[in-house]
Amino acid sequence: MSNYYSGETGHLTMRGFILAFIATAAFSLAGCGDSNDTGTGGTGGSAGTGGTAGSGGTGGSAGTGGVGGIGGVVSDLEVSPVLQGLANPWDIAWLPNGTVLVTERPGRLNVYGDGLDQPPTLVVEPDDLIASGEGGMLGLEVDPSFDSNGYVFVCFCSTASGPPDVRVVRYTLSTPDGDSEEGRTDIVTGMPYSTGRHSGCRPRFGPDGYLWVGTGDAAIGTTPQDDDSLGGKVLRVDRDGYAAPGNPGGRRWLSKGHRNVQGIAFRASDDLGVSAEHGPGVDDEVNLLVAENFGWDPVPGYNESVPMTDTVKFPDAIEAIVSTGSPTLAYSGAEFVEGASWGDWNGALVVATLKAQHLHLYFIDEEGNATDGGRWIEGRGRLRSPRMGPDGLYVTTDGSAGSGEVLRVTPILTP
Repeated sequence: MSNYYSGETGHLTMRGFILAFIATAAFSLAGCGDSNDTGTGGTGGSAGTGGTAGSGGTGGSAGTGGVGGIGGVVSDLEVSPVLQGLANPWDIAWLPNGTVLVTERPGRLNVYGDGLDQPPTLVVEPDDLIASGEGGMLGLEVDPSFDSNGYVFVCFCSTASGPPDVRVVRYTLSTPDGDSEEGRTDIVTGMPYSTGRHSGCRPRFGPDGYLWVGTGDAAIGTTPQDDDSLGGKVLRVDRDGYAAPGNPGGRRWLSKGHRNVQGIAFRASDDLGVSAEHGPGVDDEVNLLVAENFGWDPVPGYNESVPMTDTVKFPDAIEAIVSTGSPTLAYSGAEFVEGASWGDWNGALVVATLKAQHLHLYFIDEEGNATDGGRWIEGRGRLRSPRMGPDGLYVTTDGSAGSGEVLRVTPILTP
């Protein structure tokens, strides 16, 4: 732990974060798309590490040596719908026995205990959920210890406390199939809500065993830099919603100064963690998951003309490892694709885009240097969430009123 926690502040540092991954320390660590214009994705750098990331979606320079480096070159992707007829499917996850869970933004958590070709065996529809604008039933995560505790974590906008907020709810489902709901505990409440805009909210368990949650600023200018607000932050909490050890000041958040974090991903091979974040008219960002200020401070009012990372106002703000420039792509979910079947993509990051309507590929080395790998999966509409399942990559689309889908994505390799 001492490799990447500051002895002075007791929290995670940029230098320490990278050292930890190099040393492989045992303890390791929205309907959005509100950005302007239409992105023009990059033609991409080669499958290497150490190149420079492209700005504005135009491909970065090629690095040397693939992240995976073996098993062939991904020449194309086979994309097949495996679930259709959904309304804004937001996230997807799997129970240990292979049962699929999908959230739909209008307010449903679906459990497909009999397979995706059959109706859900359980539908959880909270009475207090509010679906408005970008808000509703959002991110989803299954506890790694589900077989013993039955926990499933869901983000949604709620009126349970009176005025609407965004919260993380821990459901207990029956094991092993999740075919009945046995309890609900609201572990994080009071995340800001305004009109539903910039509601976040993406939960993922990190390799440290804690729940990391990307949140939105609710389009309230003071939120991202307000230490007492949970909006515009990356939270790091335990299963009961309490602050994880090492968070700055013992708070529930790890980093601040964010606009709308909709992607959280960890790479299994080296525990590298990143977030994907919406920009305003410029600069969607991929950021390292470290305990710092990322420099978004849209004041006075809600001033979206300020920089995403304002290093003039905050000289120590952490700059993004990928910044799209203008126009933005409207990042949503993010995932590392891993395994020999992914050939030279093994260990690469894929980010779903809403406005630009494609899956964007980035090669990121262990030090956080990024190379643009270009646009993939076009012509499927707005893409919301990529997620590695037990048998490959799945991507949810953001179609509404029954046009939403879950796609299965298989790489096609050439020697």
